[in-house]
Amino acid sequence: MQSTATKLDNNVKKKGFLRPDAYVLLFYVLIICAIATYIVPSGAFDRVKKDDITMTVPGSYHAVEASPINLVEFFTAIQTGMVKGAPLIFLILFTGGALAVVDKTGAIDTFLRNIIIKCKDRLLLLIIPVCLMFSVLGTTGIIVNSVIAFIPLGVMIARRLKIDAVFGVSLIYLGTYAGWNASIISPQTVGLSQRIAELPLLSGIGFRIVIYLAFLIATIVYLYLYARKVQKNSTKSVLGLEIFPNSLGESNEEVNNQVRLSAQQKLILAFASLSLVGFIICTLIFKWSENEMAGLFIFIAIGSGLIARMGANEIAKTFMQGCQKLVYGALIVGMARAVVIILEDGQLLDTIVNGLATLLTPLSPMTGAIGMFIGSAALHFLISSGSGEAAMLVPILVPLADLLDITRQVAVQSVLFGEGVVNCINPTSGVLMAILAVSGISYGKWLRFMVPLAGIWSILSVIFLIIGVLMNWGPF
Repeated sequence: MQSTATKLDNNVKKKGFLRPDAYVLLFYVLIICAIATYIVPSGAFDRVKKDDITMTVPGSYHAVEASPINLVEFFTAIQTGMVKGAPLIFLILFTGGALAVVDKTGAIDTFLRNIIIKCKDRLLLLIIPVCLMFSVLGTTGIIVNSVIAFIPLGVMIARRLKIDAVFGVSLIYLGTYAGWNASIISPQTVGLSQRIAELPLLSGIGFRIVIYLAFLIATIVYLYLYARKVQKNSTKSVLGLEIFPNSLGESNEEVNNQVRLSAQQKLILAFASLSLVGFIICTLIFKWSENEMAGLFIFIAIGSGLIARMGANEIAKTFMQGCQKLVYGALIVGMARAVVIILEDGQLLDTIVNGLATLLTPLSPMTGAIGMFIGSAALHFLISSGSGEAAMLVPILVPLADLLDITRQVAVQSVLFGEGVVNCINPTSGVLMAILAVSGISYGKWLRFMVPLAGIWSILSVIFLIIGVLMNWGPF
């Protein structure tokens, strides 16, 4: 007869098999992609450089010599992924370091407590402004990958509201990506795609604003209903009984008892806030990215520590302790990047894109637009970069759209929708996997929460594409 200990051990092993660690999941994906390089025919499109954009040449697909990934290349792809993902990896680490320094002063905790007290029993009044602010930053492309830096803040809010980590992550992440997925003026996606399609820059912006508002409202309502459900009964959380899987967002109890911000704490918050506002302004003017934001968090950590009259050694020690807590979440960015590296080195991506174009050729305008959306969504699981997907797909889909009597504006939007809907469920997205790793949420549990909203976003995408085809959304 099996002992209780043996049964428990077997249950743990079964759960571990059914719910693999994020690194294990990505390692499985790496293996599948590597095996595919031995099975799927290799091919490539010719590419031309126009201004600063490298684009595929429609109709130029041709077979090339197979490039199967050997054992050495398989493992070095992980190292290469870490190197190429370094800007985002260090941003995550330095975010943890800076927040650790600021949090040690008690400023964040006290500030959040005051907000929660004011918004007590008025949850919607908290969700709407936070989601609106981050969606604006997302739809303009100011904060996309950098959203990772604000995830601990969302988890802190969720802890004080006694909801769960999923809500805390979603408040910031989905708020941002509701805007990014239905972008209005982002140069990385809308701007780039319209340039490639030779459309006037920011044309069709009126209809895009309607799309953005629909995505944002759907996201806010979904988050509100989920939060209310968990507030009333914590067992309704997708995380089960352990609603906060790790210590992210925890604060010292002594600090929790504070209610009023001291002058020193106000100065620290003002310094950190103005630094972030400065980053947003410089992003618009100087096109700053993850590199500059990582440097900004070092600046915030040092400045906040000095205002709090912490010694140099104490600032450094606290900063490093904060970095250590996010190592697990940071390095997963490199694992996700390795998937794309293997597909590119194995020369499989162009084969897949060519197959997609072949399938779409005989379709009607309405079916073709929906097919472009579904195809670009499927491809985004392999190309986690929105700009990379635009540079590869748009040059191929635009001539196809001309043949199918679909406006180029609709074709561009179908690619944007495809990339957008998949963003928040994509296991090869370094941003998503890093966020889940940092917050301790398993990919499986995240899917349980996110799939219904992704379904809603998909339905909205199809509706707006149909409207776009019917209204001949242009200018051409």
